[in-house]
Amino acid sequence: MSRLYHNESGRVIPSLCEELTRFRRVRVILNLPATGSDATLYLLARPHRVGDNPLHWSVNGIGQETIRAGEDLHYRWYERTVKSGDLRDGDNTVELWADDAAMTGWSLALEAGAAPSNSALTDDGGTTWRSHRMGYLNAISGNYCVRVRLEEGRDDPPPDMVWESAGHPRALSMRERIPRRIANGSELLTRVRALSAWISTSWEHSGSRRGTAYAPWDAETILAWGENRQGHNGESSITMCVHYAVTFASACQALGIPARCSALMGTPNSYEGHFVAEVWFDDYRKWVMVDPNIDAILFRGGVPLSIPEIQGLDDGLGPYIEWGSGSKYQRTFSHMRNFIRNSLLRGVCFRHRSIWPRTDFFSHPELTPPGHGSVSYCETDLVWSEPDRESGFGMFKYFAPAAYFTAPPGGAAYA
Repeated sequence: MSRLYHNESGRVIPSLCEELTRFRRVRVILNLPATGSDATLYLLARPHRVGDNPLHWSVNGIGQETIRAGEDLHYRWYERTVKSGDLRDGDNTVELWADDAAMTGWSLALEAGAAPSNSALTDDGGTTWRSHRMGYLNAISGNYCVRVRLEEGRDDPPPDMVWESAGHPRALSMRERIPRRIANGSELLTRVRALSAWISTSWEHSGSRRGTAYAPWDAETILAWGENRQGHNGESSITMCVHYAVTFASACQALGIPARCSALMGTPNSYEGHFVAEVWFDDYRKWVMVDPNIDAILFRGGVPLSIPEIQGLDDGLGPYIEWGSGSKYQRTFSHMRNFIRNSLLRGVCFRHRSIWPRTDFFSHPELTPPGHGSVSYCETDLVWSEPDRESGFGMFKYFAPAAYFTAPPGGAAYA
């Protein structure tokens, strides 16, 4: 077993992160127990360019092997080994910096709003430090995304699912937004498919390369921003796969249908991700995968499939997919056709799965992430399958056995 140590929860807004130079350095303090084994350090960063652009770092004043920029210029996790002799019982200081004098070397992910901060910034190469007015615009406080996993210890157990109440005022407002033919329907699968089609055709998928204003996990706001293609401060909206799933799950709960969200991943620490929903079917005693982005459900022998069942398909997903009317709309966009062809049909994005353990997006919007999908997955709330801890997902803290994912929504407050 092992245990992850961190000061932040991965709620990263990529436009509010930090820049590293030879003068502008950062410091992260992690309180660790004594260890007799080498540790693994994870940091979420992105280089501005490839080539001669090293990222320097030290642990407790001991220089470590520099990190070289690869071909990927997006935010991703960098994993490095720290010798046990470089660590100590108590506070451990990790420092990072780049070679450039200008902000043209490396960016480091920052979770804004964290207090108290165990991170600090210097503008003069280390003479003076501050834990406020951080980020490249010197305007926010927070903690940098630097984590350490020790072989000793055990991660905390995953949290219980938290559900939204269909009686919440925002849920009631959402219910009024849903077309009556869907809201007043009876047969569950028919309603689910109609909801998926309605949401899939409500707006064009717009990711972080096509928009600038990330839509909050608020279903009615997502619908409005997606339809208008405009969001906060009049900027083009980011309303992507995660937003279809959040809107779908929120609509389901407004109608008293148990639903939750699941984050999928192909290769660990990559951009082969996807975000879908799951609906509980009492008739089948399982969570059925619904993709309201491309309006698709998978069936075998007339029975809708769960994510574990989809992961067990070894001959491609095409023969099992039943497309809804929304898929025709989504296929009019080239980037969605590419996703369907290169990832979905090949089952790439289903290799690893996690769930977001809360669905109370209406009653607790402050607990939703502000940029999921805009950088490599980083939120510590995500609950992954137990085998994933040793398969490239060690930067996360929650891992669960199969029974956690297949358990029915007991105790949920549904109307």
